[in-house]
Amino acid sequence: MAAPATSIAATETGRPFGRFALQRVLGEGAHATVWLGFDQRLEREVAVKLMRSDAAADPVAVGEWLREARSVSRLTHPNIVPVFEADVHREQPYLVFEYVPGPTLAQLIKARGALPAHEAASLMLGVLDALHAAHGAGVVHRDLKPSNVLVGPGGRARVMDFGIAAQLHDPLSADLIVGTPGYMSPEATQGGLPTAAMDLFSVGLMLAEALSGRKLIAERDPYQAMRRVANEDLALPEGLSSEVNDVLRSVLRRALERDPARRWQSAAAFREALQGWLVPEPAAGAGGEPGRPGSAGNATLDFLLRRMRHKSDFPAMSDSVARIQRIASLEGQNLANLAAEILKDVALTNKLLRLVNTVTYSTNSGTISTVSRAIALVGFAGIRNMAMSVVLLEHMHDKVHASQLQEEFLRSLLAGMLAGELCIATRDSEEAFIGAMFLNLGRLVTEFYLPDEARQIRGIVSGSQGTVPVSDGSASAQVLGLSFEALGMGVAKVWGLPADLQACMRKPVGAAPARPPVAPVERMRWLALAANQVADALFRHEPDQAAAQIAQVAKRYAGALGVSPERFASAAEGSQRQLAQRVEAMSLQLSPHSPARRLFTVRPEPEAPAETRTLPRTVAALAAAAAPADATIVEARPAERPVPTPSCDRLAQGVQDIADALAGDFRLNDILRMILGAMHDALALSHVVFCVRDARGDALTGRFGLGEGSDALVAAFSVPLKAHADLFTAVCLKGADALISHAASPSIAARLPAWYRQRSGASAFLLLPVLLDGAPIGLIYADRAPAGLVLAERELKLLRTLRNQGVLAFRQAGSAEAQKLA
Repeated sequence: MAAPATSIAATETGRPFGRFALQRVLGEGAHATVWLGFDQRLEREVAVKLMRSDAAADPVAVGEWLREARSVSRLTHPNIVPVFEADVHREQPYLVFEYVPGPTLAQLIKARGALPAHEAASLMLGVLDALHAAHGAGVVHRDLKPSNVLVGPGGRARVMDFGIAAQLHDPLSADLIVGTPGYMSPEATQGGLPTAAMDLFSVGLMLAEALSGRKLIAERDPYQAMRRVANEDLALPEGLSSEVNDVLRSVLRRALERDPARRWQSAAAFREALQGWLVPEPAAGAGGEPGRPGSAGNATLDFLLRRMRHKSDFPAMSDSVARIQRIASLEGQNLANLAAEILKDVALTNKLLRLVNTVTYSTNSGTISTVSRAIALVGFAGIRNMAMSVVLLEHMHDKVHASQLQEEFLRSLLAGMLAGELCIATRDSEEAFIGAMFLNLGRLVTEFYLPDEARQIRGIVSGSQGTVPVSDGSASAQVLGLSFEALGMGVAKVWGLPADLQACMRKPVGAAPARPPVAPVERMRWLALAANQVADALFRHEPDQAAAQIAQVAKRYAGALGVSPERFASAAEGSQRQLAQRVEAMSLQLSPHSPARRLFTVRPEPEAPAETRTLPRTVAALAAAAAPADATIVEARPAERPVPTPSCDRLAQGVQDIADALAGDFRLNDILRMILGAMHDALALSHVVFCVRDARGDALTGRFGLGEGSDALVAAFSVPLKAHADLFTAVCLKGADALISHAASPSIAARLPAWYRQRSGASAFLLLPVLLDGAPIGLIYADRAPAGLVLAERELKLLRTLRNQGVLAFRQAGSAEAQKLA
């Protein structure tokens, strides 16, 4: 029998170990020590990893040891330290790796502190390249940390120590809590199945540590470290270098998401985003086609992006707004989380509260004094849009060219408001706002960062009046080497804006279609273009001339948007009033001669106007977009009568009561019944019914209602969620609020479901779809007999607010309670 194994401590430096001469210790772990060795047979330096004697006596430990060798032997990649051999010498298991001269990342950070952002990001690119290869081979590292990343010559990162690696989704590795506390992902602390997302979370922690010079989770107690990562949303370290701009922060925040579904979905995707920050990809050229490397267009974009890195306060991407947008857009986030995020910024909080107390959002029931109530009234997406507007403006006051910046901002803001007003589907109105506003991103960043060039572009455009007109796009291409649109698209891509939003920023070409396009993105592109042309008309012309220009825009785009030409004029007037209120709330001071004043100078609104305008966001375009070719759906209109103040007051009180309930603990059932009760009592409705999506998800069915005989109507309600089923289905799938004034008209009656014709004799009814993240989850139905359902615009607005509070209740309640309701 061979002699017993020699302990590591007794092995003398320079003494032979098999054919290896061990020279000095490179590192030590719980179960092994790594030595610098010299392979006398091949005459090269190597790293020799020797298992400790107590571990060598454990067959399970030896099996894990050999698994590391097998895992690494399958991986051949320049960013992974390869294993040369695995063997046992005198009952001493050992592994032999390539020797990489250089410190570990942990030693580098300890010696230098925070690393320059570009150096830290470049190191992580190598780590992500290694993970891409490992994950592709089905291997999850599970123990990524700075001490397991070597920094070789030339700054190349080399990942090592696959000692606890596991196969992707291996059920045998589930329920095992392995890794180093402080670098483990939340799911790893719970013994989850091995996934790529575990490693990507660890990369995020390492990148944060490299950028700040200190651990993000610096707990001495390992159990406390694991509790923190499992239960807390990690905040980025304070005092990061100015080089760490909003783009890099957003990349890092996504890597550190607690929910693995919200993280980067692959090492390749994470790497692409990081590489995009380090070396922005070429933008489109002047004509909108992809630019060639070295072209003037790319040079301009590169110059602009470099300037933005060193002056990284472009307002739309400020930290506070980026966080608010992220929280507002994530399913499952609740009112308390969003309110807490807003309250971190005192100035933002005060301005948002001033905005929600303007006439546009007021419910005539006192001052809105809390952020929670503001969110309950305006909604997540509405608060997100207001926050973007506020912070955009905040950074413009101290600029030399603040006046011009404010004008460009207000024109973009009005375009966003117009798009929201002209949007047929209620569910799309907030996204329409963002899409139309960001159509001007290239112009805004040019004005912010390149004011001299922006002034030159304006001079070319104004100088061409009376000759052959030169467009903004042509003038910007002439001065910058690429158009405003191409510049905005390049910046949006580097910032990682959503693909749908980027698509809206590319203007459609050719003549507007006669009917709304089927593809939602195409509809939004035409909507953004039309809204911006109306805003330009208001900005460039006096009221009489602007009205003629708007009429031409309406004629050009009415078919493509599915709204009547008259709707353009009323939407423009309504948006101007909203803008005037917002300018006042934000204490914005413009020069008396500024052309931007035309954007919000409208005639005073009469105290008791006759309601003659078309009901916004009705089923006007459903015949083209959702109904069969032989069906016609008429556009409903509110009756011409004064606003009934008592009903509006009662609806407003209901809105306030529900806002108060949403700000505390509540049951979803109770909120939905409160919404129905407020509608029923304020409008003296005959029937009001709330439908929710059934457990199978293929139909909306009645759950409860109010009014005499409502039980029978509730039991009969069934709205299939499949195309072309009936009018109710079309309204829900389209997300379009519908006030049907003449249900007996042949074009409407033909599309009513048989069960409805048998159960209801209502001559008019209202449908308010309830959508969460674009999908129908409910429907509110209301009718009033025998007088019919006659609603003023103010009443409709309050009814929509009540419906939106229902959406917020579903979002806050979560899927479990919603499933109980279904």
